[in-house]
Amino acid sequence: MTHLTVYPDTDPATVLMEISDGAKIAEVLGAIGVDFERWAAPHALAEDADQDAVLAAYQSDVSRIMKDGGYQSVDVIRVKPDNPNRAELRQKFLAEHTHDDDEVRFFVDGAGAFYLRKEGKVYRVICERNDLISVPAGTTHWFDTGPAPDFCAIRIFTTPEGWVGHFTGDDIASRFPKFEREAA
Repeated sequence: MTHLTVYPDTDPATVLMEISDGAKIAEVLGAIGVDFERWAAPHALAEDADQDAVLAAYQSDVSRIMKDGGYQSVDVIRVKPDNPNRAELRQKFLAEHTHDDDEVRFFVDGAGAFYLRKEGKVYRVICERNDLISVPAGTTHWFDTGPAPDFCAIRIFTTPEGWVGHFTGDDIASRFPKFEREAA
């Protein structure tokens, strides 16, 4: 289930807020400049749908986001639990970082957790199927795929080169609860 938990950035044991309602999640994240939407494909996709099929299914929403944000590039990433590099993939994104480009992700299937640090708080957003999150350039964050990553996501960029992580060196991510959802 899509879920937002807000913590003080100095105390992962204290929960300030928990929300599972999509409209309320969008409102809370919008207040810190993060866009959150829920989309639905007009038709069902095969579990192994290729990039062209996935993009065709969400064409109108992807086109709208790309036009509104001035984005120029889009692709699809699919990571399954049997990926031999799953531990390395998870570790790569667990360190707090920023990007010079927005990080726009739409979850076609599966789930992952974004952690956003802003204004003295950490916002943990568990994104699942039909969730779009757009993290503005310069926002400190990290992402957890979980121990058995299982997701398919559309990634939208200004340019793929702009999506380089600038790591903060802060170990904050190691202090907050990990995304421990196992594959179904």
